[in-house]
Amino acid sequence: MIRSLNTAATGMAAQQNNMDVIANNIANVSTTGFKKARAEFEDLLYQTQKEPGSATGMNAYSPNGVQIGLGVKTGAVQKDFEIGNGIITKNPLDLQIEGSGFFQVLTPDGEIAYTRDGTFKKDPAGKIVDKNGNTLQPQITIPPNIASIEISQAGEVRVNSGNEVTPQQIGQIELANFVNPAGLKAVGKNLFLPSPSSGQAISQRPGLNGTGYLAQGQLESSNVNIVDEMVNMITAQRAYETNSKVIQAADQMLQNVNNLK
Repeated sequence: MIRSLNTAATGMAAQQNNMDVIANNIANVSTTGFKKARAEFEDLLYQTQKEPGSATGMNAYSPNGVQIGLGVKTGAVQKDFEIGNGIITKNPLDLQIEGSGFFQVLTPDGEIAYTRDGTFKKDPAGKIVDKNGNTLQPQITIPPNIASIEISQAGEVRVNSGNEVTPQQIGQIELANFVNPAGLKAVGKNLFLPSPSSGQAISQRPGLNGTGYLAQGQLESSNVNIVDEMVNMITAQRAYETNSKVIQAADQMLQNVNNLK
């Protein structure tokens, strides 16, 4: 009887984790470049009262055995890197990656971080930075008194002072790709760091070897579908409620045992 109490408790804990993941998805429905996550579960160890295939008599074997599960745990939280919809901003430093790949930025502690958020700006020195001041890599500096900035699909950055017929190229944006993007470590601020699971970054020009092209004046929206998340939330809520009912039922059965005379 006690076993069912503990098993249902693991179910409630797992659904709480599920709800936490769903809540984070919903909270970031308007976050630029955000990638939704999905909680994945796995069963715990089994208490084996009879081994499957064990002998039950002369030339007779148990076809199934008796194994009783001990609950569930959260096995992983999977990131979904499905591309979000484009948002037209007409800001020359807003960039969307149309396909796979990540922008590379240099953090204050000297690490290279990776992001799908293409909301870039100029700092006081003219360097292209993200909204947190992290410098885009390779570093590109916009000269002063520029009339226009053009960024091609292949990442070539050109500027025009207004007096020139042909724009002048001042830099090249490169994107990074990973063998397993789902293995990246999310650190907040729309940034990811590589991990042994993701593999090392492969830096290259946009459009090469499966890397996406750039779209200037656009941003990638969050790939969270609010309707799907609402359905997932209802499912998690009902599963949590049902596990709590199991605990109540087990408690009532224990009460009946205690009331035996």
